[in-house]
Amino acid sequence: MDVGSSLLGGAGVANGGPVEHGYPHLDTVRAAITALYKRLSYDTIHTFDTSVAPADVAFADHDDLYLGAQRVARELVQHFRLPDARMIVGFREMHHAASVELAAGPEYFIELNDRFRSHRRDIGAALAHEIMHVYLHRLDLSFPGTRDNEILTDTATTYLGAGWLLLDAFREDGASSQKLGYLTPEEYGYVLAKRSLVFGEDPSTWFTSPQAYTAYTKGMARARHDEQQPPLTAAGWAGRRRYAKDRRHAQDHLGRPVGVPYDFTPDGHGPLRVSFPCPTCHQRIRVPVRGRVRARCGLCRTVLECDT
Repeated sequence: MDVGSSLLGGAGVANGGPVEHGYPHLDTVRAAITALYKRLSYDTIHTFDTSVAPADVAFADHDDLYLGAQRVARELVQHFRLPDARMIVGFREMHHAASVELAAGPEYFIELNDRFRSHRRDIGAALAHEIMHVYLHRLDLSFPGTRDNEILTDTATTYLGAGWLLLDAFREDGASSQKLGYLTPEEYGYVLAKRSLVFGEDPSTWFTSPQAYTAYTKGMARARHDEQQPPLTAAGWAGRRRYAKDRRHAQDHLGRPVGVPYDFTPDGHGPLRVSFPCPTCHQRIRVPVRGRVRARCGLCRTVLECDT
């Protein structure tokens, strides 16, 4: 990423080198989803219920490089509701995938790595990340530190409907590899799955990369796992048994159980309460420990069936 007084950007490129896998940034990804709901609100989040369509950001080899890049940028600007922002796209030799100059607007200068001259199908992915930097800049939403801020940008791009492009840019075989952004392929898959569970949208039919499809299925399994944690009624037998043990212990010895997402706290002189993350937005919810309870997340409005 190029960093200066007014430069932010971009999706780093793992090109030919090893690609990190797994979920090393999961806590920051979840915090980013919570931050989006807090800053944008439920209603605004739901205006992004339809992802960028593949046809709108397609880039054929015979398309004019600059006109094509400007066309894709305009589509992404419209998708992110930035009608008064104009993106001027150029290309140059650089170590990272892209950078954007964050000024007062309405013109923003995006520079893409020269490698995209011959990898045109990934131009949309790089532009989506950079235009999200502009979107978050206008929202005044950021995380401290370069790493966490880039994770926020990747997560926001994905959750708001353009990040399937970033996952589709992931390709890996025995001879070469490529990945854009800070998230691992599985983390992109996780955020896409979170989005899919909210909006009922299946992005898997859009992938041209078989590795992207695999990462999405793994991310979906992880997202489903969030919905199967105690005290949610969908929790499995082993989780319910562990929860009952922790609850008995908490009645005499307050403190957070180790290795689980929930914890117990007293409610003044009243009953014990349990707090746990909402599986949709990861805002913590606190409910009384009294058996079957229906809880509604005040942030994302998800209704949760609990057995506390």
